[in-house]
Amino acid sequence: MRDKRQTTKIMQPLIEIKDANIINEQNLILSSVNFTVNQGDIVYLVGRVGSGKSSIIKTLIAEIPVTQGDVQVAGFNLKNISHRNIPLLRRKIGVVFQDFQLLKENTVKENLMFVLKCTGWTDAQKMENRCLEVLKMVQMQTKEHKMPHQLSGGEQQRIAIARALLNSPSIILADEPTGNLDAQTATGIMNILMSIHNEYKPAIVIVTHNRNIIEQYPGRIFLCEQGKCRELNQPSQISDENIDLKDDMPN
Repeated sequence: MRDKRQTTKIMQPLIEIKDANIINEQNLILSSVNFTVNQGDIVYLVGRVGSGKSSIIKTLIAEIPVTQGDVQVAGFNLKNISHRNIPLLRRKIGVVFQDFQLLKENTVKENLMFVLKCTGWTDAQKMENRCLEVLKMVQMQTKEHKMPHQLSGGEQQRIAIARALLNSPSIILADEPTGNLDAQTATGIMNILMSIHNEYKPAIVIVTHNRNIIEQYPGRIFLCEQGKCRELNQPSQISDENIDLKDDMPN
């Protein structure tokens, strides 16, 4: 008879950093970094300006090379990743920046199509369909022919999130996604990110200075401080002494 016993599939972490030094342009930013991020995790990186938060993001997308320790992201070993495999890594990661980084001379749709072309899409109809799908996900389906300057800051950030979703990433990295937005708009952006998280279960790593975001949308918290990165047990461990706090989210 066939063995009907079920086997449990062991899920590998989407991000695993072991004893890694984060070195940017020969400057040691963080030493002996250790943490893992699994599917569906919400992770916050907090700390003062210059403490290494954005350097971690740059390391995870292979912008900063790994020379010491081990960093695995989406199945890629970043210590020995080849240059030709970096685009494949980045197809599995969606990145959202504080300053949106939209192409200013292109429409919303052209911004999205540009990313699809750069990541290997060739079927024009599938590309059209995917653009509409991600715009619907961020409630911007009527804005595809707008130029970035015709959009508010919150609308531009929604387009940036749509762009990050184009290749159905298993990881979303958001570097201060609400940093340039007012409180009400920031709430809308966080609600969209949480809606995407609830439906598609990507891991989301968010760099933020906003304590209220962390309290309203709970997740794991890592503090970058004095050249180290450590996990905190609860938001109350965050203080004026270890991060540049912003409390601009409505209660």
